Amino acid sequence: MNGLAILIPVALLMGLAGLVAFFWALKRGQFEDLDGAAARILIDEEDDLPGGGKP
Repeated sequence: MNGLAILIPVALLMGLAGLVAFFWALKRGQFEDLDGAAARILIDEEDDLPGGGKP
């Protein structure tokens, strides 16, 4: 029974922390352009390679 007295408040605090982190990310615009992030990995930009992408 003593374990539950510790685990329940800890679980509630962790859930609250996750909810706060979600709303913080939502406010900072982390979920604005989901399609762009998914397509960005498919774009092959040779300018990012060392030496300009030339072998």
